[in-house]
Amino acid sequence: MGKIYSINVSKAKGVPKSRADKAMLLRDLGIEGDAHAAPGRGADASAGIRQVSLLDIESIRGQMADAKAKGATVEIRPGVYAENITTEGLDLAALRIGDRLKAGPKAILRISRIGKECHSHCAIYRQVGDCIMPRKGIFAEVLEGGEIAAGDTLEKI
Repeated sequence: MGKIYSINVSKAKGVPKSRADKAMLLRDLGIEGDAHAAPGRGADASAGIRQVSLLDIESIRGQMADAKAKGATVEIRPGVYAENITTEGLDLAALRIGDRLKAGPKAILRISRIGKECHSHCAIYRQVGDCIMPRKGIFAEVLEGGEIAAGDTLEKI
């Protein structure tokens, strides 16, 4: 079992996300008010497989250390990878497509994708020579909505 380290939201795609104390996960959409919230059914069903993105703080801290060692000046923090939920203490690498997570008191997520293509090398990649989101990031669909907050539990069910 792990926890939600940070919740990150943005109104536009392709930009770092800002931290939020809490958020509402909406069934079959994603995080209310986030640019990546999209239904998983309909004309563009592929959009729905990435309703919510997750990345662990342990990987972010590792990349921060690599960046510092290389003298990079790029800002590395939760949300800069455009992940919605930064996790702590949950082994995301052990999750498989179809696995379910309980987030907070009642929200249920289903893992829908592991990793993603790096469509354009971000500032982190340009300065550090690597970006962790394509390998370490995972994506989920919202099966059951509910409010989540930083510090809430996050567990595989």
